[in-house]
Amino acid sequence: MSKKSKQKKGGLVYSTNPDYNPASEDEDLLSQPLHHDRIRVVPEKKGRGGKTVTIIKGYKATAFQLGDLAKQLKQYCGVGGSVKNGEIMLQGDHVDKVVAKMKALGFRDTKRAGG
Repeated sequence: MSKKSKQKKGGLVYSTNPDYNPASEDEDLLSQPLHHDRIRVVPEKKGRGGKTVTIIKGYKATAFQLGDLAKQLKQYCGVGGSVKNGEIMLQGDHVDKVVAKMKALGFRDTKRAGG
């Protein structure tokens, strides 16, 4: 998340729902379970002119969530990358670093896959 979005979070919210309670919304976010998707991180060279890319497969999320995770991983590894066909691609071989970061983010079933 960027600093701007964190600053805007505390703003006034209007709702037409008489049962709306903004405090319960924050509690729901804190009580969400860890990610249970089966994530596999694969180094791949084929069809890329001999250059290695790290591919993160198996995260079942919206395009926005994939983009957000891709941004975090790109910043963490200090590389470029993209999201295509539900997979995150990072430039270079960063498999071990990505697996460690994913586990730190709460993705419990994250492993290195052969490639």
